[in-house]
Amino acid sequence: MTYPNRNTLWAETFVDELAAGGVDAVCLSPGSRSTPLTVAFALHDDIEVFSHLDERSAAFFALGRAKRTGKPTPIVCTSGTAAANFHPAVIEADRARVPLLVCTADRPPELRDSGANQTVDQEKLYGSAVRWYADVAEPEATPRKLRYLRTTAARALGSTTGTPPGPVHLNFPFRKPLEPTDVDGDVPDSFADDEPLAAEGRDGPFVHLSQGVPELDSATFSRLAESMVDAERGLLVVGPADAPTPDRGELERLADATGFPVLADPLSGHRFGHDRPIVGGYDSYLVPDVTDEWPDPDVVLRFGASPTSKALRQYLERVETQQFVVDSAGGWREASFTATDLVVADPTCLARRLADKLEDGENGGNDEWRARFERAESAHRSLLAETEEHFEGGVLADVSQLVPDPATLFVSNSMPVRDLDRFARPRSADVTVLGNRGASGIDGIISSALGAGSATDDPLVLVTGDIAYYHDMNGLLALDRCGVDATIVEINNDGGGIFHMLPIESFDPPFSGQFRTPHGLDYAATGDLYDLDFQRVETRSEFRDAFSDSLDSTGTQVIEVLTDAEPSHRIRESFQERLVTDLSSDSGV
Repeated sequence: MTYPNRNTLWAETFVDELAAGGVDAVCLSPGSRSTPLTVAFALHDDIEVFSHLDERSAAFFALGRAKRTGKPTPIVCTSGTAAANFHPAVIEADRARVPLLVCTADRPPELRDSGANQTVDQEKLYGSAVRWYADVAEPEATPRKLRYLRTTAARALGSTTGTPPGPVHLNFPFRKPLEPTDVDGDVPDSFADDEPLAAEGRDGPFVHLSQGVPELDSATFSRLAESMVDAERGLLVVGPADAPTPDRGELERLADATGFPVLADPLSGHRFGHDRPIVGGYDSYLVPDVTDEWPDPDVVLRFGASPTSKALRQYLERVETQQFVVDSAGGWREASFTATDLVVADPTCLARRLADKLEDGENGGNDEWRARFERAESAHRSLLAETEEHFEGGVLADVSQLVPDPATLFVSNSMPVRDLDRFARPRSADVTVLGNRGASGIDGIISSALGAGSATDDPLVLVTGDIAYYHDMNGLLALDRCGVDATIVEINNDGGGIFHMLPIESFDPPFSGQFRTPHGLDYAATGDLYDLDFQRVETRSEFRDAFSDSLDSTGTQVIEVLTDAEPSHRIRESFQERLVTDLSSDSGV
């Protein structure tokens, strides 16, 4: 094997090592300085290429794909502001603990800070958001340099999938020629024969990485287990996580062994997929008017990130009890500052050990404690069944029950994820629910969803708001370029409906012009622009019919649901008031 120049050798070696480490897809954006990497990825037989014109969309697409697969899809761009457009997705990957390998091309060192065109300071561009940064050495056809490059690739993959996973940034300086043109003497013709280890690597990854999981020592585990044994009233709270945390089987065993109710965030991987009772309506009733009459739990065991529900977070802040927050990376992800113990352990292993310890029946929980949640959940389900008004929460309630089994459901930030939390009844269906709750922005939502959909044959459903739709319309190009089909539910209340939940609603001006920000845009044109079916509905029955039809159809359909933000918010308030009244009048609850 011969190489036309050192840049080609360098890029092909790096890409080959990524493939050996398990990388099977990449997101490429066009540009000149990244030509060596682009050509190497595009010509590699074992790597699927997703081509994106917009770097911001590319990065969020890779983020969504990684959320669904648990492994990185590298992103590649040229120098200059292209790299800056990756930054929002890098921040989300950091905060949400998503593996993301960022490969930016750069000018050689002598052209930096020289006034050279399309040259910016890319060193440590993403600051503390990355797990590891490296300004990769300049290409050379020497054995040691190529062994270094292969090791760098292995280290990057290990760092992005470590504990906790997150983004890694590799900055590649390249001199011209960037194309695979012949440069006499750049790479000796006999290089591959003379240096097979450097040129061809090993059978498999150049460096095999073995990552263990943290476990508690016996004394610490015994103290935690005793807290579970001694508790008559306990709670298992599972917050957002891209994969069920702990896994479903071990959580069920732990719930059976303790007898504790399981409060499952819609993004936890546990609101759906269980045959056992799951508590999902808590956002509507864990308020002082109800819980002030309840005894406090004796212990709370928490997994995953901080819950989406403000009502649940405030309830956990009010109760005076021992709260164990389990985090394998030792992260301090508890902003109410009420946790009594941070448990640095693998959640699934810990759940298994606790279930093993308690399965002998040392603790069956408290029947009356469980009954409180069962009655509250029953009241929540009954009221939800009676609520037939057309409002935004009703859309999420319908989606959560009509989405097929299996499916991938991606929900936007702002109101969609909050409405899913409040109105989505638990189901046994295998529905993977994802969202960008790391930094909770509304940019990149469409691209993230399509990235997740690209990684599975399951039907893909995206629920987004009109502002988030506007923010990432560029991402719709991936439907055709990347071969993804989806049912996209766009809830259009003509602006920022979430601000009706805040005190600023009472101050107008500036509320309407600067917070709700009505835009009056007609999104129907996106149907022709991106070759998708666009349908507008104005009633709940129309939505149900359109949604069911879309699930049975090929291609992509955007269902725009016209709503009014203020009445929708009043219905949310009324729903909670009615439920709280019902529960407060029930002395058994």
